[in-house]
Amino acid sequence: METYKINGTEDTPSIILDKTTNTFEISGRSLPEDVVTFYKPTIDWLEAFGNAPNNNFSFDFKLEYFNTASSKIILDILMKLDEVAENKGASITINWHYDKNDDDMQEAGEEYAELVSLPFTFKAQ
Repeated sequence: METYKINGTEDTPSIILDKTTNTFEISGRSLPEDVVTFYKPTIDWLEAFGNAPNNNFSFDFKLEYFNTASSKIILDILMKLDEVAENKGASITINWHYDKNDDDMQEAGEEYAELVSLPFTFKAQ
């Protein structure tokens, strides 16, 4: 399975999905003009990955900011990972990184943690 990697911009996050190195990360700012189009390759990659996932891995969210439209896609990604864990028995941990002074980002992670059954680790920077 090919690695999916895009470099972030002022309005879009960096994304690395690499099954070989067990690196799964979304970082930066997420406020793309068209959220669905921007994240479609990520969702498609996770869909394919779900057919033969790694058994044990972490997915890192290192977001500085995301808009409302991105919040829905982030939930879609988390639910896709939750589905992989449930259907394929993969052990997946979500690492939610946030600035120690950013209560909103911490709370967003806590809210996501309540919506899926995946274990979350909160990492204040």
